Amino acid sequence: MAMRNSLLIALSILAALLLSIMPMPSPLDLGRPMWLAMVLAYWVMALPHRVGLLTAWVSGLATDVLYGELFGQHALVMTLVAWLVLLLHQRIRRFPLWQQSLVMLPVLGIAQMVLLWLNSLSGNRPPTLLFLMPALVSVFLWPWVSSVLSVLRKRFHVY
Repeated sequence: MAMRNSLLIALSILAALLLSIMPMPSPLDLGRPMWLAMVLAYWVMALPHRVGLLTAWVSGLATDVLYGELFGQHALVMTLVAWLVLLLHQRIRRFPLWQQSLVMLPVLGIAQMVLLWLNSLSGNRPPTLLFLMPALVSVFLWPWVSSVLSVLRKRFHVY
């Protein structure tokens, strides 16, 4: 039973990683959703005793390897997202999905700003306003991502 629970969490994180590197047309790539951040935020909110900072760190390192970027930058950002959600998880999960989206906006926006700062330190400086597009797109997708993961969690009895 515990193995099946962990397997569902791992598979959802793997799916988020694959969605993160899936090819997209270049105009749409500017607003690529923050799949991994949303999936991690959901699991941290739903199961804070099982998914936390270590899971976020390892997932972020996997993202760094997949993107071939500065090692540790996504790990830092995913850990920051998990930490912010851990701070607020008892309040956030009581909100309706549209209010959860509003709470996720600053969490994901802060993550994008830290990523922008780290990119600018390494010499890659994208346009700042367009750099926030993934956070905005992710906020609009949050109710669907959260609902799908919630259905899967209940269907497979992940507690």
